[in-house]
Amino acid sequence: MSAAAFMPPVAASGHSRRFIATMVFVLGALSATAPIAIDLYLPAFPEMADALGTPESRIQLTLTSMMIGMGIGQAVIGPLSDRIGRRKPLLIGMAVFTLTSLVCAIATSADLLIAMRFVQGLSGAAGVVVARAVIRDHFKGDDMTRFTAKMMFVTMLAPMLGPIVGAQLIRFGPWPTVFVFMAVLSGLSTFLVWKFLPESLPAEERRSMGAREFASSLGTLVRDARFIAPTLVVIFNFSMLFTYVSTFSFISQEELGASAGFFSLLFAIGTLALLAGNQANMLMIDRSRPHQRMIAGMSISLVGIAWIAAVQLIGAENLWTIPTGIVLMMFGCGVLFPNAGAAAMSSQPPQIAGTASAFMGSLQMGAGGAMPALATIGGVTLANMTWGLGVYATATALAVVWTIAVYRREQVAASA
Repeated sequence: MSAAAFMPPVAASGHSRRFIATMVFVLGALSATAPIAIDLYLPAFPEMADALGTPESRIQLTLTSMMIGMGIGQAVIGPLSDRIGRRKPLLIGMAVFTLTSLVCAIATSADLLIAMRFVQGLSGAAGVVVARAVIRDHFKGDDMTRFTAKMMFVTMLAPMLGPIVGAQLIRFGPWPTVFVFMAVLSGLSTFLVWKFLPESLPAEERRSMGAREFASSLGTLVRDARFIAPTLVVIFNFSMLFTYVSTFSFISQEELGASAGFFSLLFAIGTLALLAGNQANMLMIDRSRPHQRMIAGMSISLVGIAWIAAVQLIGAENLWTIPTGIVLMMFGCGVLFPNAGAAAMSSQPPQIAGTASAFMGSLQMGAGGAMPALATIGGVTLANMTWGLGVYATATALAVVWTIAVYRREQVAASA
């Protein structure tokens, strides 16, 4: 008899294993579509600049405009999903994303491309923000952490593999091929939602929010330490991660002497460390409590950053010692991130899960765009990257301490 025969057909959350597998696939595809679109076309920047007759700095604005659009889109679409349900915003958002991807493919000017990338960000935010709300509709506690970790394994791969896939696409076709590929991915995601994702927020649980009610909900979230403390963990941890992502390409090649190919290898190793931390977290779920996993992830990241600082102090920085610390840092992020995100979302009822997801996602995107820039004041150098990582890691650790203190107070109050 096979091992599968001994596996119960229903998981601990009460959902069938088939349902969970379908949700992981559909929500993973949704959550990955917009992030992979952020950097899929990066290898095509020089060709796009030549074809459109514009400097690369102008093409770079297409990246900025999409991130701004994603931040605004999450702030709008999340609360909207609390009001009209999850499926409609998803289907409309992904359909618009598909159409704008095709418009990007036939763009004849940088200005049109910048505008369409902004619309891509607005519409693509639906997949990111509503996916988190759907997870909250179905799961809570460790079940939510477990599901989030499974989905993150899928979604983490997307932005990391984006530049690699994009480089292969432009080998066989002109730069518009990349945007046609985006449209195909988005169209597939739209079909998966239509076919396999049922409405998860019943009509009787929806909230009709005007501007005053929306502001009141945001105020409630900000004042709720159970939500804001783990959200700060997510924000600072994401800032730490993006400080590395946005600077290490230049540092590894200019300061440490890596070739472009070797940098790609180092980047892939860091990505594997992040995924390994994610999988280690899943193994720990049944053996530990959320606060223990957060402490473990944060401690490993701090050790990695301390290692990076130490090898610089003794003058031993090279293409082996620095990546060693990065691997430790990324592994710790993989453990910490899903626990903090699940803790924040689990603290809120399903009726405002979309608003909570939007608030957290908008802050996360804003931090991902702004915080790394603070670590490059004075130039993109290894010393500045290390300084930035240390600052954000310390802020993350303080937010973890606050999160643990909040939940311990809740446990004491509940037992009393």
